[in-house]
Amino acid sequence: MTATTAPRGWSYSLGKISTGGWFLIGIGIPLGGYLVYELFDDPVLFFQTTMKSFGLGSVYAIVALGFVLIFKATQTVNFAQGALAASGALFVSYAVFDGHIPFTTLRNPLIEIEPEWLGWSLSVVMALAFSAMLGLLIERLAIRPMVGQPLFSVAVITLGLEIVLRVFNNDAVEVDFRSLEIPYGTGGFTVGDAIVNWSYIAAMITATVAFVAVYIFYRTRTGIAMRAVAFDQEAAMAQGINVGKVFAIAWAAGAVLAAIGGIFATQPPVKQTGAVEPETANIAFRALPAVILGGLDSATGALVGGLIVGFAEIFAGQYLAGQTDLLGPGYTLIVPYVVMIVALLVRPYGLFGTPEIRRV
Repeated sequence: MTATTAPRGWSYSLGKISTGGWFLIGIGIPLGGYLVYELFDDPVLFFQTTMKSFGLGSVYAIVALGFVLIFKATQTVNFAQGALAASGALFVSYAVFDGHIPFTTLRNPLIEIEPEWLGWSLSVVMALAFSAMLGLLIERLAIRPMVGQPLFSVAVITLGLEIVLRVFNNDAVEVDFRSLEIPYGTGGFTVGDAIVNWSYIAAMITATVAFVAVYIFYRTRTGIAMRAVAFDQEAAMAQGINVGKVFAIAWAAGAVLAAIGGIFATQPPVKQTGAVEPETANIAFRALPAVILGGLDSATGALVGGLIVGFAEIFAGQYLAGQTDLLGPGYTLIVPYVVMIVALLVRPYGLFGTPEIRRV
């Protein structure tokens, strides 16, 4: 029995529409009609909901991209992504709230720089550097020795790392939430009668920068090496590619993206506190449907999946709010998983994932 990789995209299914495809069409047409009705009924509310959806979708896309980079290099789902997100946000809190360089008592000189937003931004960059170092440390001590070992064992290791890091993070924040001193806070601006939070714009800009950076990176020599490792580790090693170096880069980048996601997980539309708390780590599990929906090995899928899940969650929360007696108060957290399940019934490898076809 041999395994081959089918081409990406939709070309191999154009000849017919499956039962699952008709099911999606059956859902999509009335849903689209309903949203068009809501657009004309209250355009201000619709615009606010759309911007909020872009904000949440961008956060999910950033976290999903971190999952994808690590999976693409190691073929392993990183279950420690949530804990890395909370750790990164905690590093920011150390730098801007305590005013210290993380893990030291040394004063953070960057926080004194004026204007305030510049000092804060530079401190965040320093915190992200610490997140990258944490990712490198994890890769060197726990992941690289497992090269060539069963992927299940590597996944279990990341699950153990999630527990260890989560306990460390919770010990730091469970009594008093730690503020990130975000300059724009939970404020926003108005477009006509619509209110838009600054955090939505920040998340969208950050996601755009992250995906453009990854797009450029994939076209560099190192990026091509990462894609080669993702395709076949043994063949890549035979071609002289340093797999350990690729692993290190993937984990460092994944940790940075997780940290960015953790920072936005403290802001609207995810949270209103602007502080690290035990629930901050849950951003990875909230973004997991976006990863699966888009395809575990696709950066494009991370973006599209993040936006789809973000839109589904926010629009359902807004326009089904009157049905809580029927759906329950926590139904919005279930919506992303329902969307993921329905999509996987049609595309088992995700919208942009690489299908693996086995022939006997």
